[in-house]
Amino acid sequence: MYSYKLSHIRQLESESIYIFREVAAQFENPVLMFSGGKDSITMARLAQKAFWPGKIPFPFLHVDTGHNFPETIEFRDKLMDDLGVELIVAKVQDLIDEGRVQEEKGKNPSRNKLQIPTLLNALEKHGFDAAFGGARRDEEKARAKERFFSHRDEFGQWDPKNQRPELWNLFNGRKNMGEHFRVFPLSNWTEMDVWQYIAAEDLDIPEIYLSHVRDVVERDGVYLAKSDYITLIDDEEYDQKTVRFRTIGDMTCTGAVLSDASNLAEIIQEVASARITERGNRADDKRSEAAMEERKKEGYF
Repeated sequence: MYSYKLSHIRQLESESIYIFREVAAQFENPVLMFSGGKDSITMARLAQKAFWPGKIPFPFLHVDTGHNFPETIEFRDKLMDDLGVELIVAKVQDLIDEGRVQEEKGKNPSRNKLQIPTLLNALEKHGFDAAFGGARRDEEKARAKERFFSHRDEFGQWDPKNQRPELWNLFNGRKNMGEHFRVFPLSNWTEMDVWQYIAAEDLDIPEIYLSHVRDVVERDGVYLAKSDYITLIDDEEYDQKTVRFRTIGDMTCTGAVLSDASNLAEIIQEVASARITERGNRADDKRSEAAMEERKKEGYF
């Protein structure tokens, strides 16, 4: 196991802890959005440290598409028990059953975009005025435009051209009735930073981040894992590959990468030499050049 003592990792940790405490001071009812992925695992540890020896003073929220990797859900539930925090699960399926949203049609349908109304409904239902997210600026060009405190209007929408300055780490959390903020404590972190922090803190991670043999189908340059939510088309067929996942999300759009990295040290080495971004294997981001920004403007994470 790596025992990282890198000063820049601890500087990033201090910055993030400061953000958590600022939100606790400025907002009445925050929530931490939790997916079970490496970024939300890192945020869970940072929140734990920010308020230690007290308990984390806000619940966690998982927007559940119903198309999750089973390993992720198993890991999520175990971590919630270990942390002793309240977990709120907002289900896309509930909105489908209520007739409030419709599933996509076509050869490669995804529930990913349906997370937007599900999230906004949960924020309104529980009266959350700030929602912590694990987005980082290095992930994708739309996320690079975010501030630490990202204002959302009364419809949950984001305007990238109308954001507040954050000079000298002064954060403006003032809002009108019905508005809320998304807060991104990991904004200045990179994928490498996250993995080094997980190694330094000896944190558990879902098994699908590590190399394993899995049935996958290659579709539009992305390896999608076999599941009940994917229908093979044309002459497609599943093939066994040694893979791992760099991101965790909906099984219908989260692609695997060919990899033999079976521990944290090997993951870190692999990330250091990678020439494709971690979201390069997300089918939902390939739908258009501005796919992420379009979703974020509507209220996505």
